[in-house]
Amino acid sequence: MTAGHPLERLSAAEIDAARTLFQKNDLLSPTTRFATLALEEPAKGAVLAWRPGDPLDRRVRALLLDVATGAVRSAVVSVTRDEVDEVVDLDPAVDGQPPILLDEFISVDEIVKGDAAWRAAIERRGITDFDLVRPCPLSAGDFDIDGESGRRLLRVLSFVANRPEDHCWAHPIDGVVAYVDLIEQKVVQLIDHALLPIPQEEGNYDDPAFTGPPRETLKALEITQPDGASFQVDGDEVTWEGWRFRVGFDPREGLVLHQLSIQDRPLIYRASIAEMVVPYADPSPVRFWQNYFDAGEYLLGQQANSLVLGCDCLGEIYYFDAVLADGDGNPREINNAICLHEEDFGVLWKHSDLFTEAAETRRQRRLVISYWATVGNYDYGFFWYLYLDGTVEMEVKATGVVFTSSYAEGAEYATEIAPGLGAPYHQHLFSARLDMMLDGVGNAVDELDVRRVPVGEANPYGNAFTRTATRLTSESQGARSADNGVGRVWRISNPDKTNRLGQPVSYVLRPEGQPALLADESSSIARRATFATKHLWVTRYDADERYPAGNHVNQHPGGAGLPQFVADDESIDGEDIVVWHTFGSTHFPRVEDWPVMPVDRCGFSLKPAGFFDRNPTLDVPASTAKHCH
Repeated sequence: MTAGHPLERLSAAEIDAARTLFQKNDLLSPTTRFATLALEEPAKGAVLAWRPGDPLDRRVRALLLDVATGAVRSAVVSVTRDEVDEVVDLDPAVDGQPPILLDEFISVDEIVKGDAAWRAAIERRGITDFDLVRPCPLSAGDFDIDGESGRRLLRVLSFVANRPEDHCWAHPIDGVVAYVDLIEQKVVQLIDHALLPIPQEEGNYDDPAFTGPPRETLKALEITQPDGASFQVDGDEVTWEGWRFRVGFDPREGLVLHQLSIQDRPLIYRASIAEMVVPYADPSPVRFWQNYFDAGEYLLGQQANSLVLGCDCLGEIYYFDAVLADGDGNPREINNAICLHEEDFGVLWKHSDLFTEAAETRRQRRLVISYWATVGNYDYGFFWYLYLDGTVEMEVKATGVVFTSSYAEGAEYATEIAPGLGAPYHQHLFSARLDMMLDGVGNAVDELDVRRVPVGEANPYGNAFTRTATRLTSESQGARSADNGVGRVWRISNPDKTNRLGQPVSYVLRPEGQPALLADESSSIARRATFATKHLWVTRYDADERYPAGNHVNQHPGGAGLPQFVADDESIDGEDIVVWHTFGSTHFPRVEDWPVMPVDRCGFSLKPAGFFDRNPTLDVPASTAKHCH
């Protein structure tokens, strides 16, 4: 059970030991479930000071929910010392609810189908075979609705299948929604707003009768590395072409990169997607509440797929398995949860010189670290890319099935994607937490904007333009919006370290600059997902500040996370800082997104800007591939 590093992923033995420790200290009853159980990471300073051979204290934090009473407590135990370090009772009305358990999703089917009013509402829509109805339990949010405070709720929309193998997303039972109390195990409110037609056309993308026969014109495309991969893996540590990092996996955040460095120079201490929110735009009585925090409410890591060679990943692949705790606190393994491989990425640099007649080309390559999570109807792929030239990228690939509704002619908040079938407008907004450590822990951020220079004595022909740099000195100044109109980027530097030209070493965060949260600033979702109202936040490092919307997002009334983190307005100039970047897409669904959606991409990049003294890829050799002459 002995770990070899403070950030090593939890083992099955450690999860078992933690559960035993909770049990023998009377922290578990027959109705207690583990909403989460994860490694309690040591503070940054302790990890950086640790050396191989030093003692380790392996601690585990669990969020415990009594499903009979609704009581919630957070507890931290040490599996090294066999001791309980902390137990805190939480008030769900104030602190928020634990994430939703898999068992609770499953229980909703029986709860709603046993409710007479719900059954009557479904029968009014011409449906009598309840076995083919698919209730879809969804997080409830917080809307100051009378009687909901402190109650553990799901809101349930429903779909119907024509037969067991028919995909129900094609047939929404619109106009009716059930509010379910998970502790009382009953429907506490039914909204029966409108009788709307149920779309009839099927959308079975996996049925040749619907799709037609597979095309036969695509020839085989093989990715081979006859000499093997260029990366090395030692436990959780990966090295590749000057890069070094540790792989982590968290039940809430999913894939985490720890202690990312290049050429033995630290770059990012910890990188993760710390939250994502999917707010919908339909204000109708049955849909106004639709907004989902897929990390804080549904636990992205717990929804990870087992990846399949040749389908999810191509090439010379190394897989990491993930070991997580289930609702009973027992370890469960997700085989092939994380994929590690190399990809050719076209031309790295090239020049054919007019004077010397030299012609040189080098090919770019990147290391890919990825995983996929399925959250209800959507599938998300999270891809970290490391490039030969020192660039870091994060890309999210969204696919799966769009959430559907009935479509009425002239609908203002949805696209008609099939006859009578609508897909409501929505956003996918992600928060990347980048605990920066650029050549050390003292970092700073400048906002760089393009500036036009008006015609004048210094610019008589009007061709001049330049750039302005504004240092962000405090946390209140660090909340910023992207602006593609001025080419806005954010430069992260170490003021105490310089390159050979005397410039502070730096990287530039390049945002895509797509819209941030579009909901009104007075809305419930703006209170709960304030992080998504800005593209950038910069905070002073605090080990307890992990999640941009707060620790307990589910049904939280709002104001937690980043708004609290920046309230003391600490200095961020040359300090140990965390950069939080909001990115994502605003999805107006297309007809082509049905019945299964081609991958839609969003992300950001971090590019070296004076971090190196010159192009760091001059030593990349010319290609030796057989087809390169």
